Amino acid sequence: MEVILGIVVIVGIVGYGWYVSLIKRRNQALEALSSIDVQLRQRFDLIPNVLKLAQKYMDHERGLLSEITELRNTVQRPYDREQRDEVARHLDAARALESGMGRIFALAENYPDLKADSTIVRAQETYEEVEGQISAARRFYNAAVGDLNNAVQIFPGNLIAGWANVQAMPFYEVDDPDIRKPISVDDVMR
Repeated sequence: MEVILGIVVIVGIVGYGWYVSLIKRRNQALEALSSIDVQLRQRFDLIPNVLKLAQKYMDHERGLLSEITELRNTVQRPYDREQRDEVARHLDAARALESGMGRIFALAENYPDLKADSTIVRAQETYEEVEGQISAARRFYNAAVGDLNNAVQIFPGNLIAGWANVQAMPFYEVDDPDIRKPISVDDVMR
């Protein structure tokens, strides 16, 4: 009887330790997601200024400016960080916004007055700095999510995760197929 009681106590201690580990990993992944959101907030604060400056010069690009404004509003909406689908939608919207801002700065090259405006130059430099910080936050997030997903998907963590309602989280991934294609030097050097 004492042996059985000892085994039950040991299993309970190990199970509790695993549970604590899962919760810590989930919280670390959520902290990393919050870190991305903090960086995105800096980007959000910068976007209206960039759009106002660009609007002065880019009469023909109103559709893109409107699209970016809508994407900014979409990314700013609150979402449940505990729900995998909502996190994935939030990350998808953030990627689309990043792509749209990249298009704005690429189009600025076609507008010499805009390109020469010192305010837009400073805004672009600040934007690139914020993008670097977002990139670092994404790497931290993906590392934390990798640890969490391993713990949630490997036995006995999968059993404890189901009981504790801890779910795997989505990675922040690039979904643009062109980015994954090999680059031909001939195409770049033309």
